[in-house]
Amino acid sequence: MNLRGPAAIRFFAKPDPGTAGALIYGGDAMRVALKRQELITNLTGPGAEEEMRLTRMTGGEAKSDPTSVLDGLKAVGMFPGIRVVFVDGATELQAGPILAALDGWAKGDAALVVTAGALKKTSKLRKAFESHPSAVAVGLYDDPMGQEEIDAALAAEGLTLSSEARRDIDALAAALDPGDFRQTLTKISLYAGTDPVTPEVIALMAPATIDAEMDEVILAAGDGDAGAIGPLMQRLTGQGVAPVTLAIFATRHFQQLHGLANGTAQAWGPNRDTLQRQARSWGSARSEQALSLLMETDLTLRSASRAPQMAVMERALIRLAMMVRG
Repeated sequence: MNLRGPAAIRFFAKPDPGTAGALIYGGDAMRVALKRQELITNLTGPGAEEEMRLTRMTGGEAKSDPTSVLDGLKAVGMFPGIRVVFVDGATELQAGPILAALDGWAKGDAALVVTAGALKKTSKLRKAFESHPSAVAVGLYDDPMGQEEIDAALAAEGLTLSSEARRDIDALAAALDPGDFRQTLTKISLYAGTDPVTPEVIALMAPATIDAEMDEVILAAGDGDAGAIGPLMQRLTGQGVAPVTLAIFATRHFQQLHGLANGTAQAWGPNRDTLQRQARSWGSARSEQALSLLMETDLTLRSASRAPQMAVMERALIRLAMMVRG
């Protein structure tokens, strides 16, 4: 079964104890790791490590010992409770033992949890988990966290928020990747204790900036300052920033502008005034055009194109800058 959106969130929070397992895949390793950790914890309950109900191996180890995954599923534990065999970082080249184990799974066996990077629709791993009657496949993408994910993260930390603080938390979730967001919530929880969280606490505990250098070049594009983009891109190139990473951050920025223009988002952080001003300049329609351009750029960067990737990204930012000036 292929799970998405709310269905996937519900599965991670309360997995079926009789599940054969799950394939969790995506290009964001931190996002995949967090969901894998949540799933295994909610499947096994406390004490799984100490009670040896969790077997870990890498995709490479599974390939080098082809029967290890199936043996792990069939093993009889010394302690009661659900067992999990976890295969980390599997690739298509290492799929054979995993597929054989999934095919040989029977009721009462351990659950098989597999993580992988970005997988195509033609992936053997994806097809096997999607078609299995008792297993699921969940693809995680670089979209901002949804409301159910944010609610679950807040509940896990036991945080109580004022309405103003909730707006800032939603903006924070849109700006940070899931790993940094969860770490920030933990800091907020430790600082606030049992007191309700205020916007002042969030501002104090949140990262001062996601990445100052990337913020600067993206804000320059949003302001229509095409002349500043070239020198800023040279600095980013010297720091080894990946063009795809820059495309992701630029997309998040213009998603926030689009939300602000439509009244569905709140500006947050040290660039709050700039974001609000840019949202007024871009408006809803132009923000959508910007997001379309960034989507095309992201696809080009991830394709087999031989074009210099940083030049492709720089050209896209300059086009954005010219777009708002037009």
